[in-house]
Amino acid sequence: MTDSDTAPDPADALDGLRRAGAGTLAERMGIELVEASARRVVGTMPVAGNTQPYGLLHGGASVVLAETLGSYAAALHAGAGRQAVGIEVSATHHRGVREGVVTGTATAVHLGSTAATYEIVVEDSSARRVCTARLTCLVIEPRRTS
Repeated sequence: MTDSDTAPDPADALDGLRRAGAGTLAERMGIELVEASARRVVGTMPVAGNTQPYGLLHGGASVVLAETLGSYAAALHAGAGRQAVGIEVSATHHRGVREGVVTGTATAVHLGSTAATYEIVVEDSSARRVCTARLTCLVIEPRRTS
C-alpha cells in the first residue's frame, strides 16, 4: 500500500517524523521539519555547528540534510507496515555558505511499489542553490529480528 492509498494527515505525518528523529543524527545536526508528505518534505538546518575547518557548511552536512528529508518522504510513501532504506545518494555542491540556515526541499521524482526517488535542493537564506542531491530508497517489508 502506498501513500496514495492511505495518506496520513500532514500534521500527523509531521509530528510522527519529528518523534522518530529524536536522538538521531538529524537531531544532532539541528534539522527541523517544516512540511511533510510522501511527495514533498521540507526542513531546515543551521550552518553553525555543521561546518568544515574553513568555516563553510560541510558538504557532508548538506548530504545528511538531503538524505534525511528524502528518507522521511520515502517512509511516508512506503506506508504503515513497510519501510524505506536508502540505496543510493549523490550530491553536487554549488556554493559555500558561512552562516545562517539552509533549507532543503525533497521532491518526488518516482514513487513506485519497490523504489522511491527524490531530488533534494538545498538553498541558503537568500534562496540561492547550495546543493542538489538525488536519493533512491528501496521500499521493503521490515526485517524480523530474532
